[in-house]
Amino acid sequence: MAATVLVVEDERKLRDLVRSYLERAGFTVLTTDSGAEALTLAGSASPDLVILDLGLPDVAGETVARELRAAGPTPILMLTARSTEEDRIRGLELGADDYVTKPFSPRELVLRVHAVLRRSGPGAAQGVASYGDGELVIDEPQRLATVRGAAVGLTPTEWGVLVALATVPGRVYSRFELINRVRGYEFEGYERTVDSHVKNLRRKIEEDPGSPRIVQTVLGGGYRLGLPRDG
Repeated sequence: MAATVLVVEDERKLRDLVRSYLERAGFTVLTTDSGAEALTLAGSASPDLVILDLGLPDVAGETVARELRAAGPTPILMLTARSTEEDRIRGLELGADDYVTKPFSPRELVLRVHAVLRRSGPGAAQGVASYGDGELVIDEPQRLATVRGAAVGLTPTEWGVLVALATVPGRVYSRFELINRVRGYEFEGYERTVDSHVKNLRRKIEEDPGSPRIVQTVLGGGYRLGLPRDG
């Protein structure tokens, strides 16, 4: 069954161009130029991914992103003319899984959609693993993380970071290594984007995000999983 992509873009020519390339790639595509309608469509149609322009005429794209993220882990690919590093970081901190700046190649956009959906799908699941006497359980076949007995909804990128760190608990993964392992392709951006995803991940899985026990920072090195694997 074809994945459904919701394209939220107020420029009609660009919206039609993106739709054409996505449909040619086999996706089912819904489109709107309205942030309010995007939220309604996201609720009724349950798209597999949302391409979201931040410069919308009715509702700020940032607000739409926050509401989409509050509603669930549907992947978000931000589409915007804002290209500074700080803009990219802010977008990722809102919960976006990828960030494409205008002008862009439609073919590259399609490749990024495929990459995000691969990360959000079952992939090559390995099994179920427990860490820290059951404090963290990662169920790859179900793509489910359980922390202190409660299931946690993670975005595809947050999930990818957690699974990568859990591959070898205690091993330090550099930001560059993490972003390339999680993205699955050479990511156009900055290694600082990893920090944004880790910050969001910690909000969801740490009892005290200010003093993390599960995802730990190693100064000058990167990040590591602080819990040992059980068994």
